Amino acid sequence: MAIKKYKPTTNGRRGMSTLGNEELTKNAPTKSLLQKKTKTGGRNNQGKLTVRHIGGGAKRKYRVIDFKRDKVGVTGRVASIEYDPNRNANIALINYIDGEKRYIIAPQGLQVGMIIENGENADIKVGNALPLQNIPVGTVIHCIELNPGSGASLCRSAGASAQILGREGKYVMVRLQSGETRKILGNCIATVGVVGNEDYELVNVGKAGRTRHMGIKPTNRGSVMNPNDHPHGGGEGRAPVGRKSPMTPWGKPALGYKTRKNKKASDKLIVSRRKK
Repeated sequence: MAIKKYKPTTNGRRGMSTLGNEELTKNAPTKSLLQKKTKTGGRNNQGKLTVRHIGGGAKRKYRVIDFKRDKVGVTGRVASIEYDPNRNANIALINYIDGEKRYIIAPQGLQVGMIIENGENADIKVGNALPLQNIPVGTVIHCIELNPGSGASLCRSAGASAQILGREGKYVMVRLQSGETRKILGNCIATVGVVGNEDYELVNVGKAGRTRHMGIKPTNRGSVMNPNDHPHGGGEGRAPVGRKSPMTPWGKPALGYKTRKNKKASDKLIVSRRKK
């Protein structure tokens, strides 16, 4: 999608940009694939604030996405490319020949009228989903399962992709965009291609109100707080952090502190770590 820029008619418009909607072919979503989405305001079931900076925002309905791609042997046709307010990638509506409709993440190059297939016998074509062991080495993929039948959990955001490097027994070697190389079971499902809407990261929000529409509340720096509210707070005038490293509001190290467990079961599947 192209980036649309505005004339500086107001201070909020100056520098603001949005995504063009040339790829989108339909405005209204399919009602049968919508679900109610309840806002939490960052609070748990006791009403206590557990996640900061969440609240307000425009009302949304959740689009049910087919991450499992388990409709094997039934071909479908791309009916439309649509906007999804719950994610930065666009979605595609698939009409299967048996009458069922499903949403999938729209990859680059997917167009209305194209045929979509799922299963071992599917062609190596953009939008088709098949097991990793059936995809040739060097193919670029997205929406990758980590456990068979669990649904896609990797490479689902706009512009995301991974590449198949080789095979090792029942595992397939996959290199992620972070630079990490890991093994994934060969019978896990992945989709061919790169997630579309790659220009999303180039958008300039432009004004604070637009962030509030997204449901994000303002974030205060720790250095402007009091000592009882944040480890960075207090002092006369502007003061440095005063610690070996920056801290979270709860006194844990931030900015580079590794939080991954030392003895995680999936460590043996990681061939090389992500780039530092």
